[in-house]
Amino acid sequence: MQPTATVLVYSDDSNTREQVRLATGRRPAPDVPVVEFIECATPAAVLTELDRGGIDVCVLDGEAVPMGGMGVCRQIKDEVFDCPPVLLLIGRPQDAWLATWSRAEAAVTLPVEPVEFASALASLLRDKTALNA
Repeated sequence: MQPTATVLVYSDDSNTREQVRLATGRRPAPDVPVVEFIECATPAAVLTELDRGGIDVCVLDGEAVPMGGMGVCRQIKDEVFDCPPVLLLIGRPQDAWLATWSRAEAAVTLPVEPVEFASALASLLRDKTALNA
C-alpha cells in the first residue's frame, strides 16, 4: 500500500475547495505521496480536525468569510502543537506580506493556477517528509 498525505483545505467557498482538489489531482508531483483531502468550511472545523491529528499540510483561503485564512493561520500557529505547514491562498500578490505576518510557509494567488499551486504544495509535502525522516 502506498503512503498517503492528508491535506486540510479551509474555505467557505466550495468552488475554491474544488479548485484546490483539481489543481492537486491524485498527487501534486511524482515524488510525493498520493493526497487525501479533508475539507472544512468553518474555522471551528479546522481546529477540530487539527486536534484529531494526522494533517500533513493545511491549505487556507485568505479570502474566506467570516474568518480569513490569514487569521486562522496565525491562530493555529499559536495554538496547535507541532502545527503542520500552511499554504495560504491570497487574493492578490501584494498580500504576500500578510501571508508572512500570518506565519504561512507558502502563498499562492487566487484563482488557483494549477502548476503554481501543485509546485507549492509538493514543496511543503517534501519538506514535511524530510523532517519526519
